[in-house]
Amino acid sequence: MEVRDLLKLMVNKGASDLHLTVPSPPVLRIDGELVPQYDLPELSPGDVETVLEQVATQEQREVFDREWELDLAYAVPGLARFRVNALRQRGVLSLAFRFVPFYIPSIDELGLPQILKDLVLKPRGLILVTGPSGSGKSTTLAAMLRHLNENATKNVITVEDPIEFTIRNKGCLIRQRDLGDDTRSFSAAIVHALRHDADVIIIGEMRDLDTIGAAITAAETGHLVIGTLHTIDAPQSIDRIIDIFPHGQQQQIRLQLSQVIEAVISQTLLPRVDGGRIAAFEIMLANSVIRRLIRDEKLHEIHPNMEMGKLEGAQILDQDLSSLVSKNVVTQEDALIKSSNPARLQKLLQSQSDTAIARDAVGNLAGA
Repeated sequence: MEVRDLLKLMVNKGASDLHLTVPSPPVLRIDGELVPQYDLPELSPGDVETVLEQVATQEQREVFDREWELDLAYAVPGLARFRVNALRQRGVLSLAFRFVPFYIPSIDELGLPQILKDLVLKPRGLILVTGPSGSGKSTTLAAMLRHLNENATKNVITVEDPIEFTIRNKGCLIRQRDLGDDTRSFSAAIVHALRHDADVIIIGEMRDLDTIGAAITAAETGHLVIGTLHTIDAPQSIDRIIDIFPHGQQQQIRLQLSQVIEAVISQTLLPRVDGGRIAAFEIMLANSVIRRLIRDEKLHEIHPNMEMGKLEGAQILDQDLSSLVSKNVVTQEDALIKSSNPARLQKLLQSQSDTAIARDAVGNLAGA
Protein backbone atom coordinates (compact mmCIF):
# COMPACT_ATOMS: atom_id res chain seq x y z
CA MET A 1 0.00 0.00 0.00
CA GLU A 2 1.93 3.02 -1.31
CA VAL A 3 0.59 6.21 0.22
CA ARG A 4 1.92 8.38 -2.64
CA ASP A 5 -0.18 6.47 -5.16
CA LEU A 6 -3.30 7.04 -3.05
CA LEU A 7 -2.53 10.74 -2.61
CA LYS A 8 -1.94 11.17 -6.36
CA LEU A 9 -5.32 9.52 -6.98
CA MET A 10 -6.86 11.91 -4.44
CA VAL A 11 -5.41 15.00 -6.15
CA ASN A 12 -6.21 13.78 -9.68
CA LYS A 13 -9.86 13.22 -8.77
CA GLY A 14 -10.16 16.62 -7.09
CA ALA A 15 -10.93 15.16 -3.67
CA SER A 16 -10.66 17.20 -0.49
CA ASP A 17 -10.19 14.19 1.79
CA LEU A 18 -9.00 10.58 1.74
CA HIS A 19 -10.22 8.07 4.35
CA LEU A 20 -8.47 4.79 5.07
CA THR A 21 -10.60 2.60 7.32
CA VAL A 22 -10.71 -1.17 7.87
CA PRO A 23 -12.36 -3.11 6.20
CA SER A 24 -13.46 -0.62 3.51
CA PRO A 25 -11.66 0.31 0.31
CA PRO A 26 -10.15 3.82 0.26
CA VAL A 27 -12.87 6.49 0.31
CA LEU A 28 -12.55 9.96 -1.25
CA ARG A 29 -14.61 13.04 -0.41
CA ILE A 30 -15.38 14.77 -3.71
CA ASP A 31 -17.49 17.96 -3.71
CA GLY A 32 -18.60 17.11 -0.19
CA GLU A 33 -19.74 13.55 -1.00
CA LEU A 34 -18.03 10.34 0.15
CA VAL A 35 -17.07 8.20 -2.85
CA PRO A 36 -15.74 4.67 -2.11
CA GLN A 37 -13.07 3.50 -4.57
CA TYR A 38 -14.49 0.06 -5.27
CA ASP A 39 -11.83 -0.67 -7.90
CA LEU A 40 -9.27 -0.77 -5.06
CA PRO A 41 -9.07 -3.64 -2.55
CA GLU A 42 -10.53 -3.46 0.94
CA LEU A 43 -8.01 -2.33 3.52
CA SER A 44 -6.57 -4.65 6.14
CA PRO A 45 -5.22 -3.46 9.52
CA GLY A 46 -1.71 -4.05 8.17
CA ASP A 47 -2.38 -1.84 5.12
CA VAL A 48 -3.33 1.15 7.26
CA GLU A 49 -0.44 0.56 9.67
CA THR A 50 1.92 0.56 6.67
CA VAL A 51 0.58 3.93 5.51
CA LEU A 52 1.12 5.46 8.96
CA GLU A 53 4.70 4.19 8.92
CA GLN A 54 5.22 5.94 5.57
CA VAL A 55 3.93 9.36 6.68
CA ALA A 56 4.85 9.59 10.38
CA THR A 57 8.23 9.85 12.06
CA GLN A 58 9.28 7.41 14.76
CA GLU A 59 8.61 10.07 17.40
CA GLN A 60 5.11 10.72 15.99
CA ARG A 61 4.33 6.99 16.01
CA GLU A 62 5.40 6.82 19.63
CA VAL A 63 3.02 9.68 20.43
CA PHE A 64 0.21 7.79 18.69
CA ASP A 65 1.01 4.58 20.56
CA ARG A 66 0.79 6.53 23.81
CA GLU A 67 -2.15 8.85 23.08
CA TRP A 68 -4.09 6.83 20.44
CA GLU A 69 -4.63 10.16 18.60
CA LEU A 70 -2.29 12.03 16.25
CA ASP A 71 -2.32 15.10 13.98
CA LEU A 72 0.54 15.68 11.56
CA ALA A 73 1.42 17.29 8.24
CA TYR A 74 2.81 15.35 5.28
CA ALA A 75 4.14 16.75 2.01
CA VAL A 76 4.71 15.10 -1.36
CA PRO A 77 7.12 17.24 -3.41
CA GLY A 78 5.53 18.40 -6.64
CA LEU A 79 2.07 17.29 -5.53
CA ALA A 80 0.68 18.90 -2.35
CA ARG A 81 0.71 18.99 1.42
CA PHE A 82 -1.73 16.98 3.50
CA ARG A 83 -3.11 17.29 7.00
CA VAL A 84 -3.25 13.81 8.51
CA ASN A 85 -5.31 12.61 11.47
CA ALA A 86 -4.85 9.15 12.99
CA LEU A 87 -7.18 7.53 15.49
CA ARG A 88 -8.25 4.09 16.65
CA GLN A 89 -11.69 2.64 15.97
CA ARG A 90 -12.79 -0.85 17.01
CA GLY A 91 -9.22 -1.53 18.03
CA VAL A 92 -7.61 -0.78 14.66
CA LEU A 93 -6.05 2.27 13.03
CA SER A 94 -8.02 4.74 10.88
CA LEU A 95 -6.44 7.57 8.84
CA ALA A 96 -7.87 10.72 7.27
CA PHE A 97 -5.92 12.93 4.85
CA ARG A 98 -6.97 16.54 4.05
CA PHE A 99 -5.63 18.08 0.82
CA VAL A 100 -3.67 21.32 1.27
CA PRO A 101 -2.28 22.77 -1.99
CA PHE A 102 1.20 24.28 -2.10
CA TYR A 103 -0.25 27.33 -3.85
CA ILE A 104 -2.21 29.74 -1.66
CA PRO A 105 -5.06 31.35 -3.64
CA SER A 106 -5.71 35.05 -3.16
CA ILE A 107 -8.87 36.51 -1.66
CA ASP A 108 -9.97 37.48 -5.20
CA GLU A 109 -9.21 34.06 -6.68
CA LEU A 110 -11.34 32.40 -4.01
CA GLY A 111 -14.15 34.92 -4.43
CA LEU A 112 -14.04 35.81 -0.73
CA PRO A 113 -15.71 39.00 0.57
CA GLN A 114 -13.58 42.06 -0.14
CA ILE A 115 -13.95 43.28 3.44
CA LEU A 116 -11.44 40.58 4.46
CA LYS A 117 -8.69 42.66 2.85
CA ASP A 118 -9.43 45.55 5.19
CA LEU A 119 -9.84 43.37 8.26
CA VAL A 120 -6.46 41.62 7.98
CA LEU A 121 -4.72 44.99 7.73
CA LYS A 122 -6.21 46.31 10.97
CA PRO A 123 -3.56 47.36 13.52
CA ARG A 124 -5.08 45.58 16.51
CA GLY A 125 -8.08 43.68 17.82
CA LEU A 126 -9.60 40.20 17.63
CA ILE A 127 -10.97 38.62 14.44
CA LEU A 128 -12.72 35.25 14.54
CA VAL A 129 -13.02 32.93 11.54
CA THR A 130 -15.68 30.35 12.33
CA GLY A 131 -17.52 27.46 10.79
CA PRO A 132 -17.95 23.70 11.05
CA SER A 133 -15.07 21.34 10.39
CA GLY A 134 -14.24 21.19 6.69
CA SER A 135 -15.86 24.52 5.85
CA GLY A 136 -12.68 26.11 4.48
CA LYS A 137 -11.56 28.15 7.49
CA SER A 138 -7.87 27.28 6.98
CA THR A 139 -8.03 28.32 3.32
CA THR A 140 -9.67 31.63 4.22
CA LEU A 141 -7.02 32.28 6.89
CA ALA A 142 -4.24 31.48 4.42
CA ALA A 143 -5.69 33.85 1.80
CA MET A 144 -5.93 36.62 4.40
CA LEU A 145 -2.34 35.99 5.47
CA ARG A 146 -1.22 36.11 1.83
CA HIS A 147 -2.91 39.52 1.45
CA LEU A 148 -1.21 40.75 4.63
CA ASN A 149 2.15 39.43 3.41
CA GLU A 150 1.77 41.27 0.10
CA ASN A 151 0.48 44.57 1.48
CA ALA A 152 2.13 45.20 4.86
CA THR A 153 5.36 44.81 6.81
CA LYS A 154 4.41 42.97 10.00
CA ASN A 155 5.96 40.45 12.35
CA VAL A 156 3.56 37.48 12.17
CA ILE A 157 3.54 34.36 14.35
CA THR A 158 1.14 31.51 13.65
CA VAL A 159 0.32 28.61 15.98
CA GLU A 160 -1.14 25.61 14.14
CA ASP A 161 -2.04 21.97 14.77
CA PRO A 162 -0.51 20.99 12.42
CA ILE A 163 0.96 23.57 10.01
CA GLU A 164 -1.02 23.35 6.78
CA PHE A 165 -0.12 26.07 4.24
CA THR A 166 3.55 27.02 4.32
CA ILE A 167 4.16 30.70 3.60
CA ARG A 168 7.37 32.40 2.50
CA ASN A 169 8.27 35.84 3.80
CA LYS A 170 7.46 38.69 1.44
CA GLY A 171 6.57 41.99 3.07
CA CYS A 172 6.08 40.27 6.43
CA LEU A 173 8.36 38.26 8.68
CA ILE A 174 6.39 35.06 9.28
CA ARG A 175 7.11 32.34 11.84
CA GLN A 176 4.87 29.25 11.77
CA ARG A 177 4.84 27.14 14.94
CA ASP A 178 3.55 23.57 15.06
CA LEU A 179 1.73 22.41 18.18
CA GLY A 180 3.68 19.49 19.59
CA ASP A 181 6.89 20.05 17.62
CA ASP A 182 7.50 23.77 18.23
CA THR A 183 5.31 24.55 21.25
CA ARG A 184 3.44 22.61 23.92
CA SER A 185 0.21 24.62 23.93
CA PHE A 186 -1.65 27.36 22.09
CA SER A 187 -1.84 29.52 25.22
CA ALA A 188 1.91 29.30 25.94
CA ALA A 189 2.67 30.09 22.29
CA ILE A 190 0.53 33.25 22.47
CA VAL A 191 2.32 34.47 25.60
CA HIS A 192 5.73 33.93 24.02
CA ALA A 193 4.60 35.53 20.74
CA LEU A 194 4.09 38.75 22.70
CA ARG A 195 7.69 38.51 23.94
CA HIS A 196 8.84 37.82 20.37
CA ASP A 197 7.66 41.28 19.23
CA ALA A 198 4.71 39.94 17.21
CA ASP A 199 2.37 42.37 15.46
CA VAL A 200 -0.05 39.68 14.29
CA ILE A 201 -0.82 36.35 15.99
CA ILE A 202 -2.79 33.68 14.14
CA ILE A 203 -4.23 30.85 16.25
CA GLY A 204 -5.20 27.64 14.48
CA GLU A 205 -7.92 26.84 16.99
CA MET A 206 -9.20 28.65 20.09
CA ARG A 207 -10.27 25.51 21.88
CA ASP A 208 -9.91 26.15 25.62
CA LEU A 209 -10.16 28.81 28.33
CA ASP A 210 -6.40 29.45 28.57
CA THR A 211 -6.05 29.99 24.82
CA ILE A 212 -9.08 32.27 24.59
CA GLY A 213 -7.96 34.26 27.63
CA ALA A 214 -4.45 34.71 26.20
CA ALA A 215 -5.90 35.76 22.83
CA ILE A 216 -8.09 38.45 24.43
CA THR A 217 -5.14 39.73 26.46
CA ALA A 218 -2.97 39.90 23.32
CA ALA A 219 -5.67 41.85 21.49
CA GLU A 220 -6.04 44.21 24.47
CA THR A 221 -2.32 44.97 24.44
CA GLY A 222 -2.31 46.26 20.87
CA HIS A 223 -1.87 43.13 18.73
CA LEU A 224 -4.02 41.83 15.89
CA VAL A 225 -5.18 38.32 16.81
CA ILE A 226 -6.96 36.06 14.31
CA GLY A 227 -8.34 32.75 15.53
CA THR A 228 -10.80 30.05 14.54
CA LEU A 229 -13.80 28.54 16.31
CA HIS A 230 -16.12 25.66 15.39
CA THR A 231 -19.26 27.78 15.61
CA ILE A 232 -21.87 28.52 12.95
CA ASP A 233 -22.64 32.23 13.32
CA ALA A 234 -21.63 35.45 15.05
CA PRO A 235 -23.93 35.34 18.11
CA GLN A 236 -22.98 31.72 18.81
CA SER A 237 -19.27 32.60 18.47
CA ILE A 238 -19.56 35.42 21.00
CA ASP A 239 -21.57 33.22 23.33
CA ARG A 240 -19.05 30.36 23.07
CA ILE A 241 -16.16 32.61 24.11
CA ILE A 242 -18.01 34.08 27.07
CA ASP A 243 -19.54 30.78 28.18
CA ILE A 244 -16.18 28.98 28.47
CA PHE A 245 -15.25 31.19 31.44
CA PRO A 246 -16.53 30.61 34.99
CA HIS A 247 -19.77 32.45 35.74
CA GLY A 248 -18.06 34.93 38.06
CA GLN A 249 -15.70 36.08 35.27
CA GLN A 250 -18.22 36.29 32.43
CA GLN A 251 -19.26 39.90 32.88
CA GLN A 252 -15.62 41.03 32.84
CA ILE A 253 -14.91 38.92 29.74
CA ARG A 254 -18.03 40.34 28.10
CA LEU A 255 -16.67 43.84 28.66
CA GLN A 256 -13.18 42.96 27.43
CA LEU A 257 -14.51 41.17 24.36
CA SER A 258 -16.77 44.09 23.45
CA GLN A 259 -13.70 46.33 23.40
CA VAL A 260 -11.34 44.13 21.34
CA ILE A 261 -13.59 42.27 18.89
CA GLU A 262 -13.30 43.61 15.34
CA ALA A 263 -15.15 41.01 13.29
CA VAL A 264 -16.62 37.52 13.19
CA ILE A 265 -16.42 35.77 9.81
CA SER A 266 -18.58 32.64 9.68
CA GLN A 267 -18.59 30.39 6.63
CA THR A 268 -20.09 27.20 5.27
CA LEU A 269 -19.62 25.25 2.04
CA LEU A 270 -22.42 24.38 -0.39
CA PRO A 271 -22.46 22.33 -3.61
CA ARG A 272 -22.57 24.49 -6.74
CA VAL A 273 -25.21 23.85 -9.36
CA ASP A 274 -22.47 23.48 -12.01
CA GLY A 275 -20.23 21.24 -9.84
CA GLY A 276 -17.70 21.95 -7.13
CA ARG A 277 -18.41 23.86 -3.95
CA ILE A 278 -18.72 27.49 -2.92
CA ALA A 279 -18.51 29.22 0.45
CA ALA A 280 -21.31 31.35 1.86
CA PHE A 281 -20.40 33.93 4.50
CA GLU A 282 -21.80 35.73 7.50
CA ILE A 283 -19.80 38.80 8.52
CA MET A 284 -20.25 40.70 11.76
CA LEU A 285 -18.35 43.98 11.93
CA ALA A 286 -17.96 45.48 15.37
CA ASN A 287 -19.41 48.98 15.60
CA SER A 288 -20.65 50.90 18.63
CA VAL A 289 -24.05 49.18 18.53
CA ILE A 290 -22.61 45.66 18.27
CA ARG A 291 -20.15 46.37 21.10
CA ARG A 292 -22.99 47.60 23.30
CA LEU A 293 -25.08 44.50 22.55
CA ILE A 294 -22.18 42.25 23.57
CA ARG A 295 -21.56 44.28 26.71
CA ASP A 296 -25.26 44.32 27.66
CA GLU A 297 -25.78 40.57 27.00
CA LYS A 298 -28.24 41.15 24.14
CA LEU A 299 -26.76 38.75 21.60
CA HIS A 300 -30.22 38.02 20.14
CA GLU A 301 -30.20 41.56 18.71
CA ILE A 302 -26.92 41.12 16.82
CA HIS A 303 -28.42 39.58 13.65
CA PRO A 304 -31.02 42.35 13.08
CA ASN A 305 -28.27 44.97 13.38
CA MET A 306 -26.01 43.02 11.01
CA GLU A 307 -28.76 42.95 8.37
CA MET A 308 -28.75 46.74 8.37
CA GLY A 309 -24.96 46.99 7.98
CA LYS A 310 -24.66 45.65 4.44
CA LEU A 311 -23.27 48.91 3.06
CA GLU A 312 -20.33 48.64 5.48
CA GLY A 313 -19.68 45.02 4.48
CA ALA A 314 -21.68 43.21 7.18
CA GLN A 315 -24.21 40.50 6.32
CA ILE A 316 -26.00 37.57 7.87
CA LEU A 317 -25.56 34.14 6.33
CA ASP A 318 -29.10 34.06 4.98
CA GLN A 319 -28.46 37.21 2.94
CA ASP A 320 -25.51 35.55 1.21
CA LEU A 321 -27.43 32.29 0.74
CA SER A 322 -30.38 34.12 -0.85
CA SER A 323 -27.99 35.95 -3.17
CA LEU A 324 -26.38 32.67 -4.28
CA VAL A 325 -29.82 31.15 -4.93
CA SER A 326 -30.99 34.16 -6.94
CA LYS A 327 -27.87 33.93 -9.11
CA ASN A 328 -28.52 30.20 -9.66
CA VAL A 329 -25.14 29.33 -8.11
CA VAL A 330 -26.72 26.98 -5.51
CA THR A 331 -30.13 25.38 -5.22
CA GLN A 332 -32.77 26.64 -2.82
CA GLU A 333 -32.88 23.19 -1.19
CA ASP A 334 -29.16 23.22 -0.39
CA ALA A 335 -29.35 26.80 0.89
CA LEU A 336 -32.21 25.92 3.25
CA ILE A 337 -30.21 22.97 4.64
CA LYS A 338 -27.30 25.28 5.49
CA SER A 339 -29.45 28.05 6.96
CA SER A 340 -29.75 28.31 10.74
CA ASN A 341 -33.09 30.08 10.24
CA PRO A 342 -34.88 28.58 7.18
CA ALA A 343 -38.01 30.69 7.77
CA ARG A 344 -35.96 33.89 7.54
CA LEU A 345 -34.23 32.64 4.39
CA GLN A 346 -37.61 31.82 2.83
CA LYS A 347 -38.75 35.40 3.48
CA LEU A 348 -35.59 36.81 1.87
CA LEU A 349 -36.05 34.57 -1.18
CA GLN A 350 -39.70 35.58 -1.48
CA SER A 351 -38.78 39.25 -1.21
CA GLN A 352 -36.19 38.83 -3.98
CA SER A 353 -38.75 37.05 -6.13
CA ASP A 354 -41.34 39.80 -5.60
CA THR A 355 -38.75 42.47 -6.46
CA ALA A 356 -37.80 40.64 -9.65
CA ILE A 357 -41.46 40.30 -10.69
CA ALA A 358 -42.09 44.01 -10.07
CA ARG A 359 -38.96 44.96 -12.01
CA ASP A 360 -40.03 42.81 -14.97
CA ALA A 361 -43.52 44.34 -14.90
CA VAL A 362 -42.05 47.85 -15.03
CA GLY A 363 -39.80 46.81 -17.89
CA ASN A 364 -42.71 45.40 -19.84
CA LEU A 365 -44.73 48.58 -19.36
CA ALA A 366 -41.80 50.68 -20.52
CA GLY A 367 -41.40 48.47 -23.58
CA ALA A 368 -45.06 48.78 -24.42
